[in-house]
Amino acid sequence: MKTQKENYLLISFIVGFLVWLSATILFRIAGHYFFIVDNPLIMSALYLILIPALGFISTSVFNKFNLDNLESVKAAVAMVLPGMLLDTLCIQFFEKLFLNLPESHSKTFASWLMFAYSVVLIFGVFRKKTRKTKID
Repeated sequence: MKTQKENYLLISFIVGFLVWLSATILFRIAGHYFFIVDNPLIMSALYLILIPALGFISTSVFNKFNLDNLESVKAAVAMVLPGMLLDTLCIQFFEKLFLNLPESHSKTFASWLMFAYSVVLIFGVFRKKTRKTKID
């Protein structure tokens, strides 16, 4: 039977899927209210908000499992995989999935997604913490 520590990749994958699902639903339902590509201030804010939000989620997973540097990189990759795979379909079928957004927004949406995945990977790659050993 696997310990909780051994499940960190599966949990990371599930966290990534849930973040992707939540974001996709949010964009599908209300994207037209906040994804305003003609407003540089709003778009800058949308890019910038990803850093602390995804940093918090990523770091929470790394800390929960007390991951060392290499494990953090693996966890970050596992977190971005479901979204990267599923977003290929979202981008390809953008106009059918996101009926509330014009197709012209698809390039900016794809750029924003690439930035989001990069943020998670950066937090995994540049993690400073190393695994602590327990002294019993």
